[in-house]
Amino acid sequence: MTTMAEETAVRENGATGSTGVRGREAQAPGAPAREPESVREPESGASRESDIRRHELAAFLRHRREHLTPEQVGLPRGRRRRTPGLRREEVAHLSAVGVTWYTWLEQARDIQVSVQVLDALARTLMLDQNERAHLFQLAGAVDPTPASRCPTITPALLQTLEQLEPLPACIQNSRYDVLAYNRTYGRLLCDLDEVPAEDRNCMVLITTNEQWRSSIVMLDESIRLMAAKFRASMAGHLADPAWKMLLKRLRAESEEFREVWERHEVVGSRSKTKFFDNQYVGRLTLVHTDLWLGPGEGPRMVTYAPADEESRERLEKLHAIAVERG
Repeated sequence: MTTMAEETAVRENGATGSTGVRGREAQAPGAPAREPESVREPESGASRESDIRRHELAAFLRHRREHLTPEQVGLPRGRRRRTPGLRREEVAHLSAVGVTWYTWLEQARDIQVSVQVLDALARTLMLDQNERAHLFQLAGAVDPTPASRCPTITPALLQTLEQLEPLPACIQNSRYDVLAYNRTYGRLLCDLDEVPAEDRNCMVLITTNEQWRSSIVMLDESIRLMAAKFRASMAGHLADPAWKMLLKRLRAESEEFREVWERHEVVGSRSKTKFFDNQYVGRLTLVHTDLWLGPGEGPRMVTYAPADEESRERLEKLHAIAVERG
């Protein structure tokens, strides 16, 4: 397996190239640093299916690249552009991979692709949920994003979420992925139904989603505490690709997160009173409680109970709005 340094050397040497509950559907919808890729010698006994997959993958990548405009990815068009859509080097740069390596990928060469690079390509090429699943399937890889690894949420748990209304409630895992939620929670901090499934992560939302951020009264303190809890949880998942990809994305997209992450603070989970400025009903004072669904600190049901009568009345109003708007 070649190292990133070796791949860079190749490049520099000039090589060419209607229920009230929302849950995650299994995905078939940042730019983190990339892990090294390996280049494999052609195998005499390589299967016909593998060869077909590589050519299908190459064709799929070319098609998506040629149908994206520079403006869509924040690049200037320039006066001398002849290539339809994006150039290969632009896709490579945006995905943080070598131009030569990406060229080989579009040439259907027999190279092995890491899930981190596939994730970056999916983001760069603005693939939707089905296209992303197709990309990983063609590459013979398992998508490690939370949207594709949703644990089994039983009908009983979904019914419990619905029965808790008007109280906001959701099911999260230790990475802060929101796996399922009721209608009130879906309108508590933002319109969660409008957020792509792979972005329904509380760490991502609190650092990148302006509507979510504006709803949290003590934003800086919340980011600091969430980062500290995330660090504590990650100690048991240091080799997990999904955790590493999320950390890389947060570090790449949020200066706030990078700053608090470098403090190396660690805290455990605990109930506490939280304050939200909801866009529909105003200030809410709620008591946050985690109800663990297993013996370890994995999936949990997160509930918010009103701390006073005014918040209770406003939650009922918020629930009515959520029901009316579907």
